[in-house]
Amino acid sequence: MGEITVRGAGIFGLSIAWACVRRGAQVRLTDPSGPASGSSGGIVGALAPHVPENWNAKKAFQFESLLAAPAFWAGVRETGGTDPGYQASGRLQPVPDAGALELARRRADTASELWRGQATWSLEPAGDDPWTPASPTGWLIRDTLSAHLHPRRACDALVAALATRGVRTEVDGEDRGAVIHATGIAGLEVLNAGHHRLVGAGVKGQAALLQHDARGAPQLFADGLHIIPHSDGTVAVGSTSEREYSDPSRVDQQLEEVIARARAAVPALRNAPVTERWAGVRPRARSRAPMLGAWPGRPGHFIANGGFKIGFGMAPGIAEVMADLVLDGKNRIPDGFEIEASF
Repeated sequence: MGEITVRGAGIFGLSIAWACVRRGAQVRLTDPSGPASGSSGGIVGALAPHVPENWNAKKAFQFESLLAAPAFWAGVRETGGTDPGYQASGRLQPVPDAGALELARRRADTASELWRGQATWSLEPAGDDPWTPASPTGWLIRDTLSAHLHPRRACDALVAALATRGVRTEVDGEDRGAVIHATGIAGLEVLNAGHHRLVGAGVKGQAALLQHDARGAPQLFADGLHIIPHSDGTVAVGSTSEREYSDPSRVDQQLEEVIARARAAVPALRNAPVTERWAGVRPRARSRAPMLGAWPGRPGHFIANGGFKIGFGMAPGIAEVMADLVLDGKNRIPDGFEIEASF
């Protein structure tokens, strides 16, 4: 199958390396800062779909990737023996007003068509469970397509699985065979320097972990926040989206406001202590979709970047698409994901 060099050991690089190894390729994986050293080392991990309407290639690809996630992460866990924290427990969202309630009913109908019976989007009355978010209308949206994982543990699980196949992350090394650049913010800066307009940029996010055991409960999306009950007995809340920032790793009052909003929305979190505050910068391509494909003007080099908020949810699908392209010359890149869409 030949040799492949993957540069970057975030979620895209690790997943692509795993897909290539499984197909028999000899993979060299490099990252000067080590695995999950950037935004892939975060704490939230919401794998949530776009709303089931105005269907397009991006939403269809995300749908298929979310459906592939259980088998993908089960294979990673079984091979490496490390749990990625993947949970397919669905999601609840409060419905704020009558207009949103009518829209949710319409989306329930479109979901039955677009999701092909493989997942549901439905309405249910809000109960008195303290995990249930406050809902002004008394109604909640429940979807069964959403899932979640712990980003750091998921990356650790991929590292462990790759190690069983003899692949370890090196600080650097010479390129061998085709080269896939999954280098996040640093990669976007390289692309920006070589073009007359912005190809992509970083968007800072701040998030927190609270000590509260809600294992097995659905994730929540309330007041614009993802609220994730991790399988280690913590709850992640986040995040901010900051296009302008001076310090990529500094937490500030914006995060305190996120924590306050989460506690106001979910009764169970009102007295939960904060165990960690985190900030990082996520790579966002100009197109707002992941950037996938051959690097124009650099034969034998490829780009996988721009995961932004949906990188972990897209990773199982993106890994296979990039392996198809690099190993088999088969181009299955969805419309809007091409490099040219951001160039």
